Amino acid sequence: MILFLALTFVGIAISAVCAFAIFWPLALVHLRDRHPALRGELGEAAFVSPQAWRWLLTQRYRGAGDRNLDGLATPARISLLIVFAALGCAGLLWLLSMVVS
Repeated sequence: MILFLALTFVGIAISAVCAFAIFWPLALVHLRDRHPALRGELGEAAFVSPQAWRWLLTQRYRGAGDRNLDGLATPARISLLIVFAALGCAGLLWLLSMVVS
């Protein structure tokens, strides 16, 4: 049962990755088109850059004052948080299953 719950968390993480893969590129394109100065903060290859993810997780996009950017970046931020939390929970449950058995 513990491993089933761990696998459920992996499924949640996969669905969050799908949401991240939809909203994060849209937010990056919006930044490129409307806020080139903010886009410059993210550096190259922002889709997979830990620096860009940190920028997203700390909500520095809110400084732009653009509601459209908030509408694209907030779901990307939430989905990235869910990916990390779900994979962390799956890992903890896997470790628990190793201890229990």
